[in-house]
Amino acid sequence: MPRPVKTSGLGRAWGAVGFAAFATLAALAVSAAEPQATGAAPHVMSWSELGKLPDFTSGIWEMPLGPGALTQRSSPSLTPAYAAMLKAYTAQDTPDANCLPPGMPVIMGQPYPMQILFGPREVTIDIEAYMQVRHIYTDGRPLPADPDPTFNGNSIGHWEGQTLVVDSVGFEPNTPLSANWGMHHSSKMRIVERFRLTDPDTLQVVTVVNDPVALTKPWTTTRVFERHRDWTIAEYICEQNNRNLVDQTGKAGIILTPPK
Repeated sequence: MPRPVKTSGLGRAWGAVGFAAFATLAALAVSAAEPQATGAAPHVMSWSELGKLPDFTSGIWEMPLGPGALTQRSSPSLTPAYAAMLKAYTAQDTPDANCLPPGMPVIMGQPYPMQILFGPREVTIDIEAYMQVRHIYTDGRPLPADPDPTFNGNSIGHWEGQTLVVDSVGFEPNTPLSANWGMHHSSKMRIVERFRLTDPDTLQVVTVVNDPVALTKPWTTTRVFERHRDWTIAEYICEQNNRNLVDQTGKAGIILTPPK
């Protein structure tokens, strides 16, 4: 009959320590896998609550072309350093010629339709241009302290009466501040938007851009969008039938000859 292995007191002690360490690591792994309480619990809106919000979701919104689209016109007031960057900018090839989206705030001024959807945790904006999607979280979470830069930023929203207020940070640094790709912003750019209906078929969006590095003062624009209740969002594939080109010198151009 085999004899039992004798364990010394030191071995038993190390065994106890090892088991305790293993139990601690296991507890930490379980704890890390579970959501951690960081303040108030997220608020998930019920469908009855969503039904009481203003009707942004029926149909499709389009910014009309012409002077009425941008009701408040102004130009960004650049700091000397960023004004010098703009002056030195020479357009040879722009990222949109290679089908990259412009990002915020430019994407919201594109002459393409968009659809707004409400969900229990977020407002989603489906933009036809470049097939972009904005996620605006409305469950009470804070803005990220160290966000990963993205084309459309990291957006948090809340309701002030009938107005949706959206606060966004964390933008890809190679996107433009305005439609002019030479007008840059810094990593400190922060955008606040206010969405509200001015009548049943008109949506007003007031956008305030703050950038203490690139701007001498906040830049405010006001846009209006018209509702089309029977429209749908079309597919937008920039690379398909793309007539933009870049020649050997790096200069961007366009092929005007119709395809055969």
